[in-house]
Amino acid sequence: MEISKTKNEGQADIIVQKTVFPILFSIAFAHLLNDLLQAVIPAAYPILKDNYHLTFTQIGLITFAYQMAASILQPLVGLYTDKRPKPYSQIFGMCFTLSGILLLAFASSFTIIIVSVILVGIGSSIFHPEASRISFLASGGKRGLAQSIFQLGGNAGTALGPLLVALIVVPNSQQYIVWFAIVAVIAIIVLGRIAVWYQHHLSLRSANKAPVELPDISQGMVVISVIILLVMIFSKFFYMASMSSYFTFYLIDKFGLSVQDAQFHLVLFLASCAVGTLIGGPLGDKFGRKYVIWFSVLGVAPFTLLLPYADLFWTGVLSVVIGIIISSAFPAILVYAQELLPKKLGMVSGLFYGFAFGMGGLGSALLGNLADHTSIEYVYYLCSYLPLIGIIALFLPNLKKKHSIAK
Repeated sequence: MEISKTKNEGQADIIVQKTVFPILFSIAFAHLLNDLLQAVIPAAYPILKDNYHLTFTQIGLITFAYQMAASILQPLVGLYTDKRPKPYSQIFGMCFTLSGILLLAFASSFTIIIVSVILVGIGSSIFHPEASRISFLASGGKRGLAQSIFQLGGNAGTALGPLLVALIVVPNSQQYIVWFAIVAVIAIIVLGRIAVWYQHHLSLRSANKAPVELPDISQGMVVISVIILLVMIFSKFFYMASMSSYFTFYLIDKFGLSVQDAQFHLVLFLASCAVGTLIGGPLGDKFGRKYVIWFSVLGVAPFTLLLPYADLFWTGVLSVVIGIIISSAFPAILVYAQELLPKKLGMVSGLFYGFAFGMGGLGSALLGNLADHTSIEYVYYLCSYLPLIGIIALFLPNLKKKHSIAK
């Protein structure tokens, strides 16, 4: 019995201390598939707008419904799974996403579109907290790198979604969205294999409960830091909402591009976001997450301020620069928050992913209404000032000295 216990403790110690790259890449691939399916929604906006004669306000409400479904549940899912981890819950979530994609393909009214995107949002809210926890547990201490790999998968999926919609759906019809059901089925298979590792990992960790490192700052400072990070999320994702939901309309309106050409410009922006995400985590590991956060959100301001005045060529260049810089923040923000509250990984991940989705949805709804009452160009002029909020990152504490407590 003692020998068996020692063996289990040794296995648990290896799992905790070594970066498990096969699992990291697998969960990143699952994130790619999940976010690819989410990206189908905004990528299909031009088709839905023409088919159902939607206003920009209605486009914003579609995003709002999806993002709120994805945001409100995430902290609750994370809080629940902190106490009762559910290795197979992500498969259940992907079934919701699959149902939403099938319904969207054959939606015949604005109301059914809303229901379909809510189902996709529920699937996302179940996926992200546990997936982020798996990334953290498989990091082997390289948390920034692990979060970047995980987030890279999501950003790559977000970039691939509009490209595939442009190639498959736009030349044909809305019903061709049904082909994306294949992506959901592949995701279910991948998540099933990850769940087996996660279940085994939890069993080994329960046999050898390692101490949890806490930041050496006051509880009040922890709360203030979380609030600052959430304000940064507000700034980042309000601006990202203007790009992900309305960049194609901006390009069509200002430069007279076709839907397909505008979609390819959106793909270029989203691909640059994937590059920035991959850079942000490792830089945070090396130089400190506070400085990456500060540079990412505030440092992008000169480029966002120039964007509304650029011609088509420079709009493309600036969108790539903006994507790289602004997207490097999220891995650093999330890992910084996880290190503030290491005993509540699921709740923290759910809170920040949920708040990010919520701000994206709220931003899309408000900006869509603003575009209807002014112009799409005015929306980009106004949003260009949002990154200036990043100055508050200067007030974040440095998380260096830590003490440990039993888990």
